[in-house]
Amino acid sequence: QVQLVESGGVLVQPGASLRLSCAVAGNIFRINVMVWYRQAPGKERELVARITNSGTMNYADSVKCRLTISRDNAKSTVYLQMNSLKPEDTAVYYCNANLLERGRFRTSEYWGQGTQVTVSS
Repeated sequence: QVQLVESGGVLVQPGASLRLSCAVAGNIFRINVMVWYRQAPGKERELVARITNSGTMNYADSVKCRLTISRDNAKSTVYLQMNSLKPEDTAVYYCNANLLERGRFRTSEYWGQGTQVTVSS
């Protein structure tokens, strides 16, 4: 069974920095794409940033230059460094991974449980 466990979400003031982590555990052969999504109250879930196995990164326009996605393949972990946080960054942040489990021939997609980030003075 594969599990994605996010951590790092807290209450911070505007302008602060924060780093989210998402660790993937299980019988995994390869993790392909790892993605951070977020969902604010009353809004649809949106893609924030994604990173491929080779390190190619993509960002939503609303977070470019403030958020940085990275991954540690040895630790099966993806990070989201968040700088200059704004109240509109308040949301539940979810980790998503497209991966291949050992013994299987097709990739699967898994979600974490989410971690709450609140930006407020």
